[in-house]
Amino acid sequence: MKLEKYGWNQYIEKCSLTLNHDQSFGRVFSEYKGQYKLMTEQGSYLAEVTGKFRHQANGREDFPAVGDWVVCRERPSEHKAAIDRVLPRFSKFSRKAAGSTTVEQIVAANIDTAFLVMALNHDFNVRRLERYLTMAWDSGANPVVLLSKADLCADLDAKVASVQEVAFGVPIITVSAIADTGKEQLGAYLGEGKTVVFLGSSGVGKSTMTNWLCGEIIQKVNAARADDDRGRHTTTSRELIVLPNGGVIIDTPGMRELQLWTASEDSLDHSFTDIETLAVRCRFRDCSHQNEPGCAVQEALNTGALSQSRYDSYLKLQRELAFIRRKNNVQERLKEKARWKKIHKAIRKKHE
Repeated sequence: MKLEKYGWNQYIEKCSLTLNHDQSFGRVFSEYKGQYKLMTEQGSYLAEVTGKFRHQANGREDFPAVGDWVVCRERPSEHKAAIDRVLPRFSKFSRKAAGSTTVEQIVAANIDTAFLVMALNHDFNVRRLERYLTMAWDSGANPVVLLSKADLCADLDAKVASVQEVAFGVPIITVSAIADTGKEQLGAYLGEGKTVVFLGSSGVGKSTMTNWLCGEIIQKVNAARADDDRGRHTTTSRELIVLPNGGVIIDTPGMRELQLWTASEDSLDHSFTDIETLAVRCRFRDCSHQNEPGCAVQEALNTGALSQSRYDSYLKLQRELAFIRRKNNVQERLKEKARWKKIHKAIRKKHE
């Protein structure tokens, strides 16, 4: 199969290197605790990184992730391959890995569009969507909000309006796989050379939509619970799926924890354009938006033009981002120290 079917595009073409006679390009379709399913023009392989790759990696983020393009060496007779290197990523959606350690987890790499899926039933949560939007803007992919299960929503217009208040400039599409509505609007983001990822909580219908777009049962799905209409978690790992008309979808498990990994000020500005616009109108340039006279943000809060819950969400993400940056700086210093320790050890060994 041509690499374009797997999402190969002009950017990857520019980043690709000259291959040795025994090397080829492949894309990571799934990961299984250090082993990877690779797809190349010759077929699929179970792959591992080489010892040299492992030795040179500085951290978890250097290892392949679902969606990555890699240089590999195929062993067709064994149905296996060895990964020599990962090509530069043009986008990646990352979060802090679940747990107490400060480690990056790359959810999906080399994605053109991030479909942020929120169901129009009990899952509906605008504050959570703000977090997804901030992380999506930071990923380098273009966010699109998908409001799923539209057939279960009695107040559709009101909920769409509440999403429009926080998703400035982001396309919002209402879909229902059951009622078969909204598929045509998704077509602009799908096709040969394009990669999209479904991101959202458990049970919002990501796997159902994957099957819907593929026209066949690709992912296992379970019916919604009768007591609250919540979908039941079915996808257990990230997986890249080729669409019949070209292009790929990355289906992901529902995220119980969605902690920021990194986010630039620009990403936060994109997600909270209304607050940033107000801040420009404050009397003082270094306004903290607390008790200063002439604060446009406080005035908007007092008049109701800005909701307290949205402002609280903005402050919470700012605090979380500052904390992650402090932790990352410590991690970077430790990595640099370990790198030089490795170099000095190699030098001593060479002179022995």
